[in-house]
Amino acid sequence: QLDSNCYLTATLPSNVDYEVPIIGFVAHIDTSPDFSGTNVNPQIHQNYDGKNIVLNAAKNIVLDASYFDEIQQYKGQTIITTDGTTLLGADDKAGVTEIVSAMEYLIAHPEIPHGTIRICFTPDEEVGKGAHKFDVKAFGAAWAYTLDGSEIGELEYENFNAASAVVKVQGKSVHPGYAKGKMVNALIKAHEFIAQLPVDEIPEKTSGYQGFYHLHDVKGDVENTTLEYIIRDHDLEKFEERKKYIQEIAQQLNEKYNETIFSVTVKDQYFNMKEKITPVMHIIDIAAEAMKKEGITPNIKAIRGGTDGSQLSYMGLPCPNIFAGGHNFHGKYEYVPLESMVKATQVIVNIAQLTAEKHQ
Repeated sequence: QLDSNCYLTATLPSNVDYEVPIIGFVAHIDTSPDFSGTNVNPQIHQNYDGKNIVLNAAKNIVLDASYFDEIQQYKGQTIITTDGTTLLGADDKAGVTEIVSAMEYLIAHPEIPHGTIRICFTPDEEVGKGAHKFDVKAFGAAWAYTLDGSEIGELEYENFNAASAVVKVQGKSVHPGYAKGKMVNALIKAHEFIAQLPVDEIPEKTSGYQGFYHLHDVKGDVENTTLEYIIRDHDLEKFEERKKYIQEIAQQLNEKYNETIFSVTVKDQYFNMKEKITPVMHIIDIAAEAMKKEGITPNIKAIRGGTDGSQLSYMGLPCPNIFAGGHNFHGKYEYVPLESMVKATQVIVNIAQLTAEKHQ
């Protein structure tokens, strides 16, 4: 079924005569708006030799194997890349492909026991709205998994708490020849605001559980300038402190200039799903076992981002995240090993089988 909000759902009926919890698998069909995802021309590199990959000879665009050194672990495999001019879109076309392939495999192999399986492909995940109109009750699953992770083995049930912050800077435009004591340059004031935030608490200088402020868009002129931030932290208390701090900066600067130059609007986007997954850790255990069955060592770690699953978990559908296999998402150096996609497909099959066997 495709509904009016572009949620595509499907059901694979149970093939066993006993009750098994309904489980779901979710992926998103949109790609990042940060880089073009249209007119994709994928390149297939068989038996990868571990060296640099020329994505586009004419434009001298090269995937540097020393800079993106994690690609070395895929020597001998088939690597699918971009042509250097667009996204590949493995985030999350890989997840869509793996779910469909797993359902196809289960249909072709009726000897594999499984309960009822629900799948859903969502829109707008990349702008944080993928689950906003998701009908959890109609979906009817006891729990689900998003196929939206990166490197093979990833299994994630912790994610950032996330908020957006829009900082509006009000200036006064005056002819520069007569500006002394009168002009208020919103661009310069915006720079002053930016300088108040910790210089080391930005995405490119943080990792693991470290949070950050990310300035991702600046628009403006002398009269009006807007700064757009995203605020992230795994720890809820620190997250609240970050939101408070960015508002305090505006207040302090307004007091400094004795007028309202800065205004800040903060909106929550999603929260850490750990709180909702911890009470049902058996769903993580099943996914880990499904990976081990394929010879994959589960890499249980926190997501430095979010998925539809983080919102769905708070909507009543516990939904951790599993690897889809891709690397370097949201840019022209994106790639996915074919073998990782095959493994992800088999992990889905194993989850379905294990869930049925554990409830026999």
